[in-house]
Formats: sequence, structure tokens, C-alpha cells
Amino acid sequence: MRRLAHFCVVLFLLSSVPLASFAADKAKTPPITQPATAKPAKNAWASYLVPAAPAIDAKSYVLMDVQSGKVLAQKKANIKMPPASLTKLMTLYIVFKELASGRINLTDKVTISKVAWKTGGSRMFVKLGNQVSVQNLIQGVIVDSGNDATMALAEFVGSTVPTFTQMMNQQAKILGMTESHFSDPTGLPMPDHLTTAHDLSLLARATIMQFPQYYHFFGEKWLTWNKIRQPNRNRLLWRSIGVDGMKTGHTAAAGFCQISSGIQHGTRLLSVVMGTPTDMARADESQKILSYGFRFFQSAQIYKADEVISQQRVWKGEDKNVALGVAKDFYVTIPHSAYADLKVGLTIDSKIMAPITKGQQLGEITVSLKGNAVATAELVALKADPAGGWFTRFIDAIAHFFHNLFHGSKTQQVVVGGEKTS
Repeated sequence: MRRLAHFCVVLFLLSSVPLASFAADKAKTPPITQPATAKPAKNAWASYLVPAAPAIDAKSYVLMDVQSGKVLAQKKANIKMPPASLTKLMTLYIVFKELASGRINLTDKVTISKVAWKTGGSRMFVKLGNQVSVQNLIQGVIVDSGNDATMALAEFVGSTVPTFTQMMNQQAKILGMTESHFSDPTGLPMPDHLTTAHDLSLLARATIMQFPQYYHFFGEKWLTWNKIRQPNRNRLLWRSIGVDGMKTGHTAAAGFCQISSGIQHGTRLLSVVMGTPTDMARADESQKILSYGFRFFQSAQIYKADEVISQQRVWKGEDKNVALGVAKDFYVTIPHSAYADLKVGLTIDSKIMAPITKGQQLGEITVSLKGNAVATAELVALKADPAGGWFTRFIDAIAHFFHNLFHGSKTQQVVVGGEKTS
């Protein structure tokens, strides 16, 4: 019994050795500090030179950092309005989703039906009965804002326009577009066809983040089809401000609307401007709000997806420790001069018991700016750790008992300056 007791004590001591916490490159990642000092931010930017957003001549607008999803400025972002041809971004999102899944291909030929051919409004000028590739129809939707091309894609993907419209509303719910209802794929006026600037910003961000392989279509300036050459109605593509997408829209009820996205110095922003008075105004007001965002804010990457941030002890598992990180790239939005003031805190479960599944949340990352919490992210297991055999579980049960006996039964621990304390 004495030998068994000595053996258990040795096991306990070995299992209690602090494991190194691996922070990201110090030159690129803010220092790790205790997250308990960070308070919920009321105005974390108050001590920086960040003026209020300029007045925008629009009924509603949103300015968002694409990488972090942070809304930087807004005006009546949740009022319901007709979206006109901004609707086509949802049509394109679903088409891109079908392409990415392999259910359709860019080279697939679509036969132009009478329904598509007869659709009024802006047109690509496809001919009845012709076969047009999915890629060319996408270009017709984006560059020409072609209602005929839009209806052709809707019929191809959904078999019928009503079925495709159901898909649009289902997808809106998945994306969290709670104030949106779509009645057709084109945006032609209908009484219950409504959305908001905020909902459209969610859709635009999802399109950029999920389908980067198709984003280049939004930057195309011209399309010639059936010997008719048409320009992209997005005037910002011709201005040297980094804008490379996305979609314009106009009806009498909606006014002139525009979703714009561009990148400067590694920061990608998007704006949704709805209800401006003229074609020129929607471009000028979009440029105004984007220029404000680029001038005063930047995206800062805190950690990359699957980067090992910390190694933590696992009890009763096949492995003795588990690597922790983030499931997707973690960005925050900050004023331009604020990066040096960022601090990162890790709060980690101190009693991690196997089995552990990949992606399981085991802690939280808190990013603070001068003591104010500005962003959080889940700290997850980067690999699975199944339960160990009966002998491993037995030994770890004894070791864990002594661990709690000498160190207490705290449910959380804090990583400070790269070293674990409990």
C-alpha cells in the first residue's frame, strides 16, 4: 500500500506540471493578459481620434468590416424597404452555393424559356430557346442586372421560379436575415418583397466570405451579348478607391440602391446604401461612407484558423494534452492607431475530461482595448481525444483527485503572459 501511495503521488506530481501555453507570433499578436480586467465596452474607441460617420443622403445604410462582421456605422438599418435588383445578390448566393457543392457547373448550358425571355426591366438580351452557360448568365445578372438572365438561373436551379423563391426565403432564415421576405428572384416591385440594409449586409458578407472563388465576377465592367455591349452600373468600379463589387438596384419605390465592397491596406469593407435620390448619388454616398471606414478603421487578425494557441491537460484521455485554437480566422476591427493597445486574454476550462471532440469549446478568447472588451471568440479543441483505456482512466482519476486536493476545484483558469496559472 505504501508503494501504491508513493506511485500515486508521483503520478500526481507529473500530471500537475504546468504545460506551456503557445501564443501566436509576438510580432503579430497582441500580448496575452488576464481577461478579468476587460469590461464590456461602452465606447472602446472614445480615446481615439474617430469622428462620427458623415451624413449620408439615403433612407437607410450600413457600413461593415467584412472580416470581423463589425458594423462601423448605420442609419435606420432595420427598416424594411424594397430592395430592387439588390435582390439578385440572393439569387447569386444560391447559384454560387450550388456551384460550390458541385450540383451545377459554370459550363452547364441553360435553355432560355419563354418566362425568362419575356421578363421585363433591365435585360441581358438572351434569345428565346438559346442555350447559355451558367457563367455567362452570372455575368448577365451582375454586369447587365439582367432580369432575363436571373429568371433563367432561377428556373435552372429551382426547376420553377416559385420553387426557387422558396429557396431564397429558406436561405434568408439560415443567414439570419430575419426581416426579409423575397417574392421573386429579380427584385421587380411586389408588395411583400422587402428587406433591410442590415439583412443585405449579412448576405453580402456571406457571399464574400463563403465564395471567394466567384467574387471576381462582381468586378467585371463590361459585357457584350447578342452584339449589345453594356456597362456595369456600379460606378465605383471606375473610381480608384479599391472597390471591386458588388450590385446596384433601382425602382421607383426603392429609389437608387447599392451594395459596394472594396479593400484598402488589407481591410475589406462593405456598404449597403438604400433609397438615394439619383444614380450618381448612390455612387457618391457609397464612396463617402466607404472612405470614412477606410480612413479611420482597420482589420486586425488575432489568430489564424487551426493555429495552436494553447496546450492543455486532458484527464482520462488517450492523449495527455489537447491543442486549443480557433475554428476560423479571428479578426477584430479597431481604430488605425489602436493596435499597440490591444490585449488578448484566454479563459480555459481547468477540468478538461475526455472524450473530447474536434471543435468542442473549451474556453474563450477576449480581446480588449484599454481595458474594454471589444471582441470574443470560442477557444476550441483542434483535434479529438477519445477516452483512454480503463487503466489510464483509473490512474487519471487518482491523479485528478490529488490535483483537486492540493489545487482546489476551480472550474476555470487564466492564461497570463504565456504561462498557465490556476
